[in-house]
Amino acid sequence: MNTGYRRYYIIAGEASGDLHGGNLVAALKKIEPHAQIRGWGGDKMQQAGMELVKHYRDLAFMGFIEVVKNLRTILRNLKQCKQDILSFKPDVLVLIDYPGFNLRIAKWAKQQNLKVVYYISPQVWAWKENRVKMMKQCIDKMLVILPFEKEYYLHKWNWDVTYVGHPLIEEVTKKQQAGTDLIIRNRQGEVNQKPIVALLPGSRKQEIEKKLPVMLEVSKTFPDYQFVVAQAPSLDTSFYDTFTAPYPNISLVQNRTYDLLMQSKAALVTSGTATLETALFGVPEVVCYKGSEISYQIAKRVISIQYISLVNLIMNKEVVKELIQRDMNVPNLIKELHLLLHDETKQKQIQEDYSRLRALLTTNSIASENAAAIISELAAQ
Repeated sequence: MNTGYRRYYIIAGEASGDLHGGNLVAALKKIEPHAQIRGWGGDKMQQAGMELVKHYRDLAFMGFIEVVKNLRTILRNLKQCKQDILSFKPDVLVLIDYPGFNLRIAKWAKQQNLKVVYYISPQVWAWKENRVKMMKQCIDKMLVILPFEKEYYLHKWNWDVTYVGHPLIEEVTKKQQAGTDLIIRNRQGEVNQKPIVALLPGSRKQEIEKKLPVMLEVSKTFPDYQFVVAQAPSLDTSFYDTFTAPYPNISLVQNRTYDLLMQSKAALVTSGTATLETALFGVPEVVCYKGSEISYQIAKRVISIQYISLVNLIMNKEVVKELIQRDMNVPNLIKELHLLLHDETKQKQIQEDYSRLRALLTTNSIASENAAAIISELAAQ
């Protein structure tokens, strides 16, 4: 039954997409309180007012080998998603990052004459550049969140995309203004007063299994610090317990990553959005990446960028140390963490670079509100 209110279908496939999607849904509801919003995402999008069809935790496959192994599930998800979009009949389809899935949906959606907005560009400047030709044909509005992306698309592909600012700025600022009341307790329930090193091993089981054991081993060398693992909201504590059980100075926090970063002296962080979040909270970090050897070897041959962390990419220099694959080992992590905790010159340089980074990403208005206004305007056309 058509109520006359506009309809939006939004797809996000991971935790960071859910975070930005939640803010986008809230901003759309501010403009159009009665808009009907349905889609795939997570708890934050649902809490903001979206009818959730499928949770991102059922979609998270990473790496070439993992995708091949789960191909049947992925194809089934695509089919289900297409059917749901057709029955919902949205005025605008909004795709948030998650390119392996969302670009397939974009191509199909254009054939159905749907209006398509892509919010948070696939990182085509890093690899699979040839996808841009298809993207230009299938996407009505591309909304980018990194300052260099606007220039990249315009000069290299003659595509005038819109830079809306970075949505993490609003999220981090909101948290910094609110403050934190997080109290870390050890396994005996006692409050632990030692300074904190945060461990952010990622949100997917496959990446956590590769990286967390290496991160935990580092804790033995720093007895004067407590190491606190940021638990992914989609995973149970029991999953982490299998790794943390042998380490007495390890604690877990769930759904409190920002609170944890606000209290941390340093962090070991999985490559991805978390590297930028950590930097915006002013926490010195080491960026960690370790995948399956086959996936890594394939990626190494197709990725054309100098850095893997958003911090270094945006600043176009090494602000934070990146330890990739075999370099992500216990001795290297100990060495880098020691510098972050005890080398004052290093600490000062990082904070200066972080200030410049924040200035680069800050615009006069809020990213999600800019995006929502553009999406609403497109729906009206």
